[in-house]
Amino acid sequence: MRILLVEDDPLLGDGLTIGLRQAGFTVDWLQDGKAADQALQTEHVDLLVLDLGLPGLGGMEVLRRARSRGSALPILVLTARDATGDKIAGLDAGADDYLVKPIDLDELSARIRALLRRSAGRSAPVLTVGPVTLDPAAHRVTLNGQAVELAGREFALLQLLLENAGRVLTRSQLEQSLYGWQDEPESNALEVHIHHLRKKLGSDLIRTLRGVGYSIPK
Repeated sequence: MRILLVEDDPLLGDGLTIGLRQAGFTVDWLQDGKAADQALQTEHVDLLVLDLGLPGLGGMEVLRRARSRGSALPILVLTARDATGDKIAGLDAGADDYLVKPIDLDELSARIRALLRRSAGRSAPVLTVGPVTLDPAAHRVTLNGQAVELAGREFALLQLLLENAGRVLTRSQLEQSLYGWQDEPESNALEVHIHHLRKKLGSDLIRTLRGVGYSIPK
């Protein structure tokens, strides 16, 4: 899942980017509100982690503009503003969650997973289709109850397909969630990941609709 992190503190932003990537997320990091507002109008992201005290354009205005455009993007405010009034203002402006600094990375990751789960219309934290089960929190995949080792992007790709079981996802949709702005995937990278998943989890798990995309049947 692709996260846009907007945080102007270079040390915190760098640490969060590294930590969230280690947790399995694709992360793009911006440090000012104007750039964030522009990115939200032109780029696909699955969730926004937003500081409020930003240069250029304040985080509250970024939030209000996103909601005024009708965006249903999950937005988690991450800020040092801990007054009850600030929390109420942020939530009433459209934030889905509000977390006060300093933060625990494990808690942040858990809140992100919960927001993504709710935005996808799921209640169960574990994904299961047929003999395959994926636990995002434990970063664990099993096939018929036996653990299967997957590389980072293989896991992320499988999660995307399982979350959208029964739907066909195009190459563009998959690549937009799997790769950030700094990544330059090779032209056949997606096919290689699909091949590895089929080899590890069974050739019938993922279906190819030629010229359209990939899907996992329900």
